[in-house]
Amino acid sequence: MKKYDFSAIEEKWQELWEKHQVFEAKTDPSKPKYYVLEMFPYPSGRIHMGHVRNYTLGDILARVKRMKGYNVLHPMGWDAFGLPAENAALKHGVHPAKWTYDNIAYMKNQLKKLGFSYDWKRELATCDPSYYKFEQRFFIEMYENGLAYRKTSLVNWCPSCHTVLANEQVEDGCCWRCGTEVTYKEMEGWFLRITAYAEELLKDLDELEKYWPEKVIVMQRNWIGKSEGAEIKFFLPDIEEDLIVYTTRPDTLYGATFISLSPEHPLAKKLAEKKGLSQVLAEFIDRVRKERREIETGMAEKEGLFLESYAIHPLTREKLPVYAANFVLMEYGTGAIMCVPAHDQRDFEFAKKYNLPIKIVIQPEGMNLNPEDLKEAYEKPGIMVNSGPFTGLPSIEGKSKITAYLEEKGLGRKKITYRLRDWGVSRQRYWGCPIPMVYCDKCGIVPEKLENLPVVLPTDVQIDFTGRSPLPLLSDFVNTTCPKCGGPAKRETDTFDTFMESSWYFARFACPDYPEPFNPEDIHYWLPVDQYIGGIEHAILHLLYARFFTKVLRDLGYFKINEPFKKLLTQGMVIKETYKCPVHGWVYPEEVSPEGKCLKPGCDQKIIVGKFEKMSKSKCNVVDPDVMIKKYGADTVRLFISFAAPPEKDLEWSDHGIEGAYRFLKRLYHLVVDYAEVLKEINYTSEEFKNLDPKLVPLRKKLHKTIKKVSEDFEKRLRFNTGIAAIMEFLNLFQDYLKEMDLNNMVHKKLIKECLEKVVLLISPVCPHLAEELWQELGNKTFISCERFPEYEEAWLIDETYTLVVQVNGKVRDQVEVSVEATKEELEAMIKERPKVKKYLEGKTIKNVVFVPKKLINFVV
Repeated sequence: MKKYDFSAIEEKWQELWEKHQVFEAKTDPSKPKYYVLEMFPYPSGRIHMGHVRNYTLGDILARVKRMKGYNVLHPMGWDAFGLPAENAALKHGVHPAKWTYDNIAYMKNQLKKLGFSYDWKRELATCDPSYYKFEQRFFIEMYENGLAYRKTSLVNWCPSCHTVLANEQVEDGCCWRCGTEVTYKEMEGWFLRITAYAEELLKDLDELEKYWPEKVIVMQRNWIGKSEGAEIKFFLPDIEEDLIVYTTRPDTLYGATFISLSPEHPLAKKLAEKKGLSQVLAEFIDRVRKERREIETGMAEKEGLFLESYAIHPLTREKLPVYAANFVLMEYGTGAIMCVPAHDQRDFEFAKKYNLPIKIVIQPEGMNLNPEDLKEAYEKPGIMVNSGPFTGLPSIEGKSKITAYLEEKGLGRKKITYRLRDWGVSRQRYWGCPIPMVYCDKCGIVPEKLENLPVVLPTDVQIDFTGRSPLPLLSDFVNTTCPKCGGPAKRETDTFDTFMESSWYFARFACPDYPEPFNPEDIHYWLPVDQYIGGIEHAILHLLYARFFTKVLRDLGYFKINEPFKKLLTQGMVIKETYKCPVHGWVYPEEVSPEGKCLKPGCDQKIIVGKFEKMSKSKCNVVDPDVMIKKYGADTVRLFISFAAPPEKDLEWSDHGIEGAYRFLKRLYHLVVDYAEVLKEINYTSEEFKNLDPKLVPLRKKLHKTIKKVSEDFEKRLRFNTGIAAIMEFLNLFQDYLKEMDLNNMVHKKLIKECLEKVVLLISPVCPHLAEELWQELGNKTFISCERFPEYEEAWLIDETYTLVVQVNGKVRDQVEVSVEATKEELEAMIKERPKVKKYLEGKTIKNVVFVPKKLINFVV
């Protein structure tokens, strides 16, 4: 018996695939294309099981589509710039460039061992100047079109990473990479005007929701945060200026009893200066900045500073006190709000604290609220009261009526606002793409000339292992000439946010060697990506930025598409149970005895088995892909990781599960090899099975039903787990039939060959190395990866019989195989005579017979 030597088999076929460039993709408009892409990795270490799952799912789909006749683009590259790679390098005391390229080489070898069908000729790394020079060009073009600008603002600052973070990179008040609590800092930086595309980004989600997970769509809609309301003018007599407030509830305008400004609002500073409160306001601003995270999450107590000034209500002409309030943020709305304590809980709490008036202007139907009795604000719709000519209107209607009236009088206007803020792309770190801007005393801010790109990041530098960028100290880098006047100038020393590189990489894969950013022919053929696969943690960061970049590049003339990714699959995590010793803390599985005790030296403590959690080194519940490949082979790892759970669900790692996957592949290997010699020269056609032995008809029917299910599960539903289960189920049935089949019978022999070939073809996208080997064993000379996926025959899907469940008074008493052509009357007569049923009918009166075609018959007695 041949041994299933998976190491030799996998190495053999990986070499042959590479030698014959089996997976190389070429633009060919005569063929239907399919572009499948998994989110590319940061080369900050080894690949983990999360990577393996992500890439295996994508590879199965790529292989299926290739076998279905599509021209498939399936590339791989490296998201090599930015904090993840730099932080990992600094932690290990290595230059980021060396760390990155060493890891790329190591991880590439790991991916090759797993047999992924990548077109490696298209490989790219975002830290390569030949890649990022085009990113610098895009930025300059954005700048020239008003989409990139520099400003001073209050930014998120990570004191550990020594850099600014975009709003999207702050998670629960902490840095998205290192977990350090984020502080605030006022500084200059570069921004991209993503808000200019807010409405389009929101609107186009309507189309994507047909193909993207609902959760991602909801997250993006909430992040963009569209709200419709009104801007309203309140006059400030102390400085003789109009104050513009924004509200989503213009129907409550008559209930405003005070005004709140962001402490940093320019008019707050003017009022404070007028009243001699500048120092007091400055101290208040410092306090608010320190508490900003608590303020944004609603955890801070509401505080205000009365600016000893009043605003004139535009309709009632009442004088409303003006406060600087810690809960009003300058970057939202206009940085100023009208406060209606009766109908806004935040305003209600503030009014109670500072003893400010509460005026009810919305009454719930059938009730009569009194300000003195309110325990909380009434924020729901109702009937307008105390609202001048608008009294008696439903509040929903009142919103538009008051807004129209304000517009007519020149006192306000309808306004749509978004929660989305412009994208801050400046990073004060070394390992990133240099921002191609120059500062000249004479000309101001000047973009680098396009012909001078790329502005190359110097790699021959002394690294500061605290994370501070060495670029400001490099005179050769900083000192340059002005692209406009030729005089002395200084180069920008900030680098781009890493998400800049990942916002357009999918397009460069279409033409990675083209001397310009994109080859129009390639872009038109390959884009958009047909299926994108990656973690839901990128729902806001990467996916929103990539959508924005696509629309910008379209408007700059590079693209004709509106969206980068047609379909999206967000795969679940790979999780594993944890083990904890009361003395030593988290321990690895191999440090636990079969009796469940700690095996560390001198320890015999009972291990606490924890819940399944995301694999992490800190909790010692990681499984090394290299170890699994060495022990079981890449095909076993691929099989288990695609079979153990639906793609979008978390996958619980199981040692028993991967053992079972290995046993199945060994069984398949030996089954094919045992029969291969007598089947090699056998050929067959479908016509030869028309008059098949009736005993074998169910087997061939099952084969074609399996082909249909696997085809649909793999290609359309992406339910790889159920498709694999169908293959396993068929193989079990097939082995049962083999016991009755005669190798001296040519038709039997041909059916065995068909069944084995079809099974090998069906399993090949999941376990490609084994499939190639078995395909060859069966006498074929081609690559199975280039063969057509099996097609089912409709005629063999039709059942001539079915299993009818027989009930008496709702209880199952029998099951019988019956003809699909049998009538109810024929079935009833036949079943009454069956011994298992007859005994329950004797001496009884049949009141009714319920017949559900092709399912059941129930005798009610």
